[in-house]
Amino acid sequence: MIAGRFPENFLWGTATAAHQVEGGNRGNDWWAWEQVPGHIKNADTSERACEQYGRYASDFDLLRSLNQNAHRLSVEWSRIEPAPGEFSKAALAHYRDVLQALRDRGMEPMVTLHHFTNPTWIAKSGGWDTPQTAEYFARYAERVTDELGDLTTLWITINEPTVIAYQGYVRGEWPPGTRNLGAAARVL
Repeated sequence: MIAGRFPENFLWGTATAAHQVEGGNRGNDWWAWEQVPGHIKNADTSERACEQYGRYASDFDLLRSLNQNAHRLSVEWSRIEPAPGEFSKAALAHYRDVLQALRDRGMEPMVTLHHFTNPTWIAKSGGWDTPQTAEYFARYAERVTDELGDLTTLWITINEPTVIAYQGYVRGEWPPGTRNLGAAARVL
């Protein structure tokens, strides 16, 4: 940066997390967590969220009107792989459309593969505290990068892994709600 100016190719943007903005996502551990009384203040849920799953184009128009040239978003694992080894063509097509919508607006997509949520089937099998979850995640990541890799060059594997370990396995305030330092260490 010279004399208070950002480089011409600097990426200006915002970020979202699929579960927090898309709405209607009932296939992950956070959805299940939200349904338990006392877990979420005021019993709020992500049922509707910001409804970005269906309104991403108008949302991206707003971002572009703010002169943003990049957007970081996550793709929801539970939508893409709702059951072990079963990949949803519809979900992958949806995320292709989302990334293309960013490209069409001159915005650089940055894709996060995991932003705090696990498919319910992962949670039921022990989540990140079991070795096979890393293998499942690798399979998922490979499929997503194969399907969407032509639309982005910027990837984040796991958003804030230390926060997942701390909130979910030390404090027990996020899924899976465990208070176990050994589990937290294994998760990291």
